[in-house]
Amino acid sequence: MIHNRVLVEVFGRVQGVCFRYYAVERAKSLDLTGYVRNCLDGSVEVIAEGDEDRLRSFVDWTREGSPASRVREIKVTWDEFRDEFDNFTVKF
Repeated sequence: MIHNRVLVEVFGRVQGVCFRYYAVERAKSLDLTGYVRNCLDGSVEVIAEGDEDRLRSFVDWTREGSPASRVREIKVTWDEFRDEFDNFTVKF
């Protein structure tokens, strides 16, 4: 298993639509660690670590997001695994 880290910046109507809740549920179902948080510019930031194939599945999910979200764009940055997190949470 190859472990990686990914930063996903999600733009569009992604705040106030339960995006973070659904992101936590999806990440946990994929056994990923990291966090999701709202940003001041209205975007959502996600940092996730885990198996590369599962991370790719999670990134694909962020293109759609929660049922009420309207994702306009995502920016994806891959990085080396740091084993920095114990679980996947909402960061405030």
